Amino acid sequence: MWDFIQNQILGMKWLNQVIGAGLGALGLDGSNRWVGSIQFFIYDVIKIVVLLCFFIFLISFIQSYFPPERSKRILGRFRGIWANCVAALLGTVTPFCSCSSIPLFMGFTSAGLPLGVTFSFLISSPMVDLGSLLLLTSIFGWRIALAYVLFGLVIAVLGGTLIEKLHMEPYVESFILSATSVDIESPDLTKKERLLYAKEQTLATFKKVFPYILVGVGIGALIHNWIPERWVSAVLGTHNPVGVVLATLIGVPMYADIFGTVPIAEALFAKGAQLGSILSFMMAVTTLSLPSIIMLRKAVKPRLLALFIGICTVGIIIVGYLFNALQPFIV
Repeated sequence: MWDFIQNQILGMKWLNQVIGAGLGALGLDGSNRWVGSIQFFIYDVIKIVVLLCFFIFLISFIQSYFPPERSKRILGRFRGIWANCVAALLGTVTPFCSCSSIPLFMGFTSAGLPLGVTFSFLISSPMVDLGSLLLLTSIFGWRIALAYVLFGLVIAVLGGTLIEKLHMEPYVESFILSATSVDIESPDLTKKERLLYAKEQTLATFKKVFPYILVGVGIGALIHNWIPERWVSAVLGTHNPVGVVLATLIGVPMYADIFGTVPIAEALFAKGAQLGSILSFMMAVTTLSLPSIIMLRKAVKPRLLALFIGICTVGIIIVGYLFNALQPFIV
């Protein structure tokens, strides 16, 4: 039953067969690279868009119960590492990319929440969310998806805790610390209003991420059908001990979210890349993209920014090597 859910409902393998049959009916040879690329592109775009819209609608409905004011109050009730844990978990039901998370991070910091807690939220929000859990399940299975989310939460909690212990508050820009925070009570929404909110969020997020889906699927189709398996294996396979480091460094300059990186990860995995290297690439893209780093620099000073980058990079690399070691047991 679970295999059916993973392959036919989440993975939509039936859709790939339908598209292949349709291309065959048009007289196109499925063994041809160009035809294979077209089939991969059509299948992955439709699959990710359908899953994306469904998951974002569901998650946005959940988000309607956690406006910034309520999230701030929830975080304010906890102390110590428990506050970091709650902040990391709260990040799983908030914005889908780092550039959307940074304004919330700035608001939480201005409101006087502990800096380590707000950084746990900032790390977790783009790296792990409910959408990534279900999308990764559709491709890699529930064990890998769950492990990815758990390791991402660990990085967020430990990273925020370390920043808290180092007392980095002096390295937050003064305008953030001096900003006044107005705590406006969010009105209770009716179920119809929450559904309307979820619909609006779905459309807005879809418009924002769809170009990245097209780019990601295009790169995935290129890798899947044109790049020789031995090339991918040589760079990100078992014979390259620095594959995780390379994957992390390659991911940093890119800007995408989890929905744009999944098709690339899927194609790399099919070509023999190690699991840890793939997931390190995904984490680096979603957490350490250059646009988000530039935005964050406006809120924090270089020393704190460098610490944030260092914590995330080291954590991502460690997680990559752990996944490589665990791959025989979870794949």
